[in-house]
Amino acid sequence: MPLPQCDNPPTPQETAVLRERYRTERERRVRPDGPRQYRPTEAEFGYFAADPYAGEAPEREPLRDVVDVAVIGGGFGGILAGARLREQGVAKVRVIDKGGDFGGTWYWNRYPGVHCDIESHVYLPLLDETGFVPEWKYSPGEEIRRHAVRIAEQFSLYEHALFSTAVTSLTWDEAAQQWLVATDRGDAFLATYVITATGTLSEPKLPGIPGIEDYRGHTFHTSRWDYAYTGGSPEGGMTGLAGKRVGVVGTGATGVQVIPMLAEDAGHLYVFQRTPSAVDVRGQQRMTPRQVSADRPGWAAERRENFLRICSGEPAEQDLVADRWTASAALLEKLLPSFRRDGEPDFETAYEAADHATMNTIRTRVAAEVTDRATAEALKPWYRYACKRPTFSDKYLPVFNRPDVTLVDTADTHGIERMTERGVVVGGVEYELDCLVFATGFSVGVSGITSGQLPVTGRDGVRLLDELARRGPRTLHGFTGNGFPNLIRMGALQNASSVNYTHILDEQALHAAALVAAAEAEGALVEPTPEAEDAWIEVCAGAPDHAWFHAECTPGYYNREGRGRPNGPTAYPHSAVAFHELLRRWRAENMEEALRPKAVTAD
Repeated sequence: MPLPQCDNPPTPQETAVLRERYRTERERRVRPDGPRQYRPTEAEFGYFAADPYAGEAPEREPLRDVVDVAVIGGGFGGILAGARLREQGVAKVRVIDKGGDFGGTWYWNRYPGVHCDIESHVYLPLLDETGFVPEWKYSPGEEIRRHAVRIAEQFSLYEHALFSTAVTSLTWDEAAQQWLVATDRGDAFLATYVITATGTLSEPKLPGIPGIEDYRGHTFHTSRWDYAYTGGSPEGGMTGLAGKRVGVVGTGATGVQVIPMLAEDAGHLYVFQRTPSAVDVRGQQRMTPRQVSADRPGWAAERRENFLRICSGEPAEQDLVADRWTASAALLEKLLPSFRRDGEPDFETAYEAADHATMNTIRTRVAAEVTDRATAEALKPWYRYACKRPTFSDKYLPVFNRPDVTLVDTADTHGIERMTERGVVVGGVEYELDCLVFATGFSVGVSGITSGQLPVTGRDGVRLLDELARRGPRTLHGFTGNGFPNLIRMGALQNASSVNYTHILDEQALHAAALVAAAEAEGALVEPTPEAEDAWIEVCAGAPDHAWFHAECTPGYYNREGRGRPNGPTAYPHSAVAFHELLRRWRAENMEEALRPKAVTAD
């Protein structure tokens, strides 16, 4: 993947000036408390994570039965695992989720204006298998949620599913050669295999603003939108906000989508911004089936593989998606361990020049679309492209030309100073609010297993979290580990990554289902040897070291709020395309590395 052309590369002096501007802007925002500036939605703040969509969970008797596979998580990871297991002929698959239905992130995210920022024809999985063709280039959230339900219905995943239920522990029963699955609903059932697909975009986080508990106005998190208060729907029409003073905290991908919708309906909108997003062109449009070649078999698989190749730095004859992701794909080199530039001594110079050109175009767009000069300056992103997740909107920037929208820049106070009974204080000024919306995202990289909320106890009473603390991550291909038989983990650890994560999840689901099928055919357990783990750790240790780049970035979840992005054997060091090819070869030639004979027990 070639770098974007830079017709007028910056001079050394211009580069030095820009680097200093980036450093200055970073220092305005970095905080000594790092990730601790956020608080989980627990204890007195637990109501922020309550499910506003499902209503009261229906009463049921606790389960004491046996299933073939327990899948923890009802987002696309869990849904795809269930679908691929069904294709392998697995009969009793039980998906468990805290939400009231399938959908995962898309069950929770129903805020006004919610859309996916990856093209729908590559983001939505199993389009070929379900025969569904999205109408829009970028699907609205409700269409995505309904597609999740469509897959679950087609593959009969509702039959044994448990909703409004949280798994509280997983314990390996050596005598039974099965996992005991316990939940907060009193369930204690057995599963021959467990697949964890808990994801990292389900636990909302809140800023730890002093006095947040004193505020007497209305508050909620965007992932638990309170339509009972606002009225309306994801399409807008929030009549409950008429005449009200509404504040929004957070200007990331969610804020960029929801702020234009709130501006339409609120009496006055205050946008509290610490770091502006890089807002590129969206280019939303209707797409006909003919435009995406949906009239022939395999069209969706071909399109998403093409997108993956381009965004992974692999050669492709044609760009089928042709959006801002693919146009700027080479600038993702510092995020994805995909682009290898060994032997190119001038690459960093060329990369920085291309980065400069792209970000300058984004900043120029701000100046062109926002009429007030001071507001435009505050909205310009002064950092490198891969420092924060890029956003895309054709509606966001013009919002700040409205007289009923006020941008409150909090960079110099490193965020909101404090809250009072009446509102928010920034720079010593109190902004009185009737309602405050937290568009502060999720605890990225945190799952029940890594947080300790879901204890996993393997053979001989060994706890997975203790092993992670003592020895670091040890897996084969990111899926399985010694001492934890028949436990298959889906996720980013020691696995591949891409901006289109549903593609990654589907390949993981195919692999997980193949492991289960192989174990059943051989009468074996899914469990690699320590030697197989050692070999994989050595492979992952070859990842390029980009810690220096992220240490210079403005704070965000990519660099642990300014603490840096440590290097280590945590991801596959080559492209997702290469990883998927490796897995296919391995399944054909070396599957026995992940299997071990079952223990022989006396009658």
